[in-house]
Amino acid sequence: MIKALMKKRDEGFTLVELMIVVAIIGVLAALAIYGVSRYLKHSKTAEATRNLGSIETGSKNQFQQETDPSGTGIGPFVHNFCPKSTISPPSAGLPKAAKVKAAATDWDDAAWKCLKFSINEPQFYMYTYVSDTAKTGTDAQYTAIANGDLDGNGTASTFTLTGAGSTTGDAQRLSLKIDNEDE
Repeated sequence: MIKALMKKRDEGFTLVELMIVVAIIGVLAALAIYGVSRYLKHSKTAEATRNLGSIETGSKNQFQQETDPSGTGIGPFVHNFCPKSTISPPSAGLPKAAKVKAAATDWDDAAWKCLKFSINEPQFYMYTYVSDTAKTGTDAQYTAIANGDLDGNGTASTFTLTGAGSTTGDAQRLSLKIDNEDE
């Protein structure tokens, strides 16, 4: 009896045992592929949140500075945000499923210079900054938007950051709205 069991062991694995191992490896590979693709999408959206954070910092810095719209140097001094951007880099349009490098001149707009914001490397998102320089103090508001089509299917991933002036002379974040984050 022991000799019979030893002989069977020498022959190797059965077909059923091999098929079970292959099925387990297949399931693990499918889970790994799903996890990696999800991780890659989240890493792409990190660009938008990081750059909107930089725009928010520039907006807050500008708002904290007192400006004299009359130019007389005697006031009244007001707090306001950077002017509206007239262009939304990159000049190539909304990036679709690939990074696009904006031309250096795309960042020459008064708003981007005021915010001290530019991107020198290729990007997944196109950025827009909107504010009304006529509104000051607590009436002042700005909106920064990041748009991108991460997988090229025509559905945009949109991050919208809104901020406003406060009674303390500082700027505050009102909201960060995310539509189709992983589209």
